Amino acid sequence: MNAKRTTLFFIVSALILFGWGWLFPAPQPVQNPAQQQAAQPAAAVQAALNPTVPITVATDTVSAVIDEASGDLRGLTLLKYNSADDEGKPFALFENNQNGVYIAQSDLIDETGRSLTQGLSFKSAKKQYALENGKAQVRLTATTASGLEIAKTYTFTQGSYLIDVRFDVANRSGKPLKAAAAYRVVRDSKTPAGQGYFMSSYTGPVLYTPEGKFQKVSFSDLDDDFQKGRDQAEYERQTQSGWVGISQHYFFSAWILQPKDGASICAAAGCRIDIKRRDGGLYTAGVSAAEPELPAGASQSYAAKLYAGPQTTAELGKIADHLELVKDYGRVHWPATALFWLMDKLHGLTGNWGWAIVLLTVIVKIILYPLNNASYKSMAKMRAVAPKLEALKKQYGDDRMAMQQAMMQMYKDEKINPLGGCLPMLLQIPIFIGLYWAIFSSVELRQAPWLGWITDLSRHDPWFILPVLMTATMMFQTTLNPPPSDPMQAKMMKIMPLVFSVMFFFFPAGLVLYYVVNNILTIAQQMHVNRSIERARKNGEVVS
Repeated sequence: MNAKRTTLFFIVSALILFGWGWLFPAPQPVQNPAQQQAAQPAAAVQAALNPTVPITVATDTVSAVIDEASGDLRGLTLLKYNSADDEGKPFALFENNQNGVYIAQSDLIDETGRSLTQGLSFKSAKKQYALENGKAQVRLTATTASGLEIAKTYTFTQGSYLIDVRFDVANRSGKPLKAAAAYRVVRDSKTPAGQGYFMSSYTGPVLYTPEGKFQKVSFSDLDDDFQKGRDQAEYERQTQSGWVGISQHYFFSAWILQPKDGASICAAAGCRIDIKRRDGGLYTAGVSAAEPELPAGASQSYAAKLYAGPQTTAELGKIADHLELVKDYGRVHWPATALFWLMDKLHGLTGNWGWAIVLLTVIVKIILYPLNNASYKSMAKMRAVAPKLEALKKQYGDDRMAMQQAMMQMYKDEKINPLGGCLPMLLQIPIFIGLYWAIFSSVELRQAPWLGWITDLSRHDPWFILPVLMTATMMFQTTLNPPPSDPMQAKMMKIMPLVFSVMFFFFPAGLVLYYVVNNILTIAQQMHVNRSIERARKNGEVVS
């Protein structure tokens, strides 16, 4: 019975751990689809990807590439993070090459949704820019055939992943201009480097609005709409605030509709969110903000902020309200958020994320001590009466009914509840899953060393020492449990640690470190309980 319970616990935990998002997709409120169509035709998005003359920008945090003619941000390399494929190379978030497409676009559109800059060729004074007094500004200018003078300015700031994008428009057309500013990120659906079957997280469009809260719009839902020629993906279309972009493991990009303690770009007439699949297997997540009519001869500026960088919890809250939700913990958001908060505080004390994980595991183990004790007592009692169970099997042979009655009487006499350890185990599952996601989702662990051979807690142990310890501790734990009466169950209990250990060889070292420490503490507690029960039984004491 107890072996079945333990086996069931491991199986259920594994299913929840690795299949949570598939089994229980996050609910999204159903919204009425907006009647307006996309702000820019799909062909325009595709045409804008054609390479022309690049402008390069270098800061202390990023290396950027801007396409001069279109004014698109075509490349963005995060200099403080290394590539998942090659630790010797910096991580490229935005790119437009054979490896994939992921860029940021900004545009001006008229009231029919037609681009005012399509076909224009912007020009800049220089082709290379660097920080000057903490800023790097790239100004691109163009004039339309109708007489609109348009300047587009990118401002990069030292030590920041927040980019200011501003349009300055002088209306020399001789008639009023009714326009909107449109901002989008464009991406293909390729799986980010470094993700595997057991190590995957959500990649795709995300948004937050006060009306719809945090929402994810999967590539598959957009594919379905695209194939059926409809626009029914469930997300908020109209908003007065929030942010919209595309997320992947550790990193994301988003257009900020209202910066922290700042004015919303939607203040004039609201914003319209537009998330779609386009031609060529590309996906766009963007927003258009209607602007007041610009009289002939007048000038106006339209500005927005683009965040493109790591999902660093401490920084996201400073940029926009609820931006930290992009660090998506799914159904275990609350326990995972609380556990990361505690881990972050411990990191502040230790200065090392590895030791923060160790201390976090110890603290969680202390908090769960009463629940674990209940489980281990039940298991220790079952282990202690294992010889009696074997004797009953021999006594009653194939008479299952008599065998069951004798077992229940023995449990009653020994004051054992065969299911006594189930509830405490089940109550721990949200914490177990929350710890997993708190560690797995934390970009703070990327390139963070622990000690000796562990130089990056987000990558697997290069010498596989932690996975071997994980396997050894799991196997030792099985010797502390009651021996299964069923030979097949006995074999499963021996094989299970080996099966589980295979995937742990490829897990981030930070995750495996947590499991190793947790197993060691579990072994210590379980051995203590087992010895206490055995000592009490030898002394003839009643074990409650």
